[in-house]
Amino acid sequence: MSSENGPAFDALEVGEVVAERTVELTRDSLVRYAGASGDFNPIHYNEVVAESVGLPGVIAHGMLTMGTAASVVEEWAGPGNVVDLQTRFTRPVPVPAIGEAAVTFTAKVGALDAEKRTARIDITVEHDGQKVLGKAQAVVSCA
Repeated sequence: MSSENGPAFDALEVGEVVAERTVELTRDSLVRYAGASGDFNPIHYNEVVAESVGLPGVIAHGMLTMGTAASVVEEWAGPGNVVDLQTRFTRPVPVPAIGEAAVTFTAKVGALDAEKRTARIDITVEHDGQKVLGKAQAVVSCA
């Protein structure tokens, strides 16, 4: 349970899933993100360029994937309660010309710090059964 002061610390348990979401990314999603972010790298829209640098095709922006992971935690924790977010980019998310790439986000309590009243939230991000972000973790301030 969350409030504007953050999730209730005493109600959290290590291993508890606190948020889940599946996002379907399309080429249109990538165009919108490129416009919002200013990241017009052609690997995010041009199949030939993407393949010429060894990618499986057009891929989603890494920061789009990371930002979505952050938003999953923030929606559960409440505005301003995510105080840290870290991850490693481990695999690209190929986005087909037609259709979508389904990316699943699962946020789980990984550790609790009673002294600081914070929760470390471990975020699993997968596409086609493979993790695309490694060691994705957020620290959340709790009430």
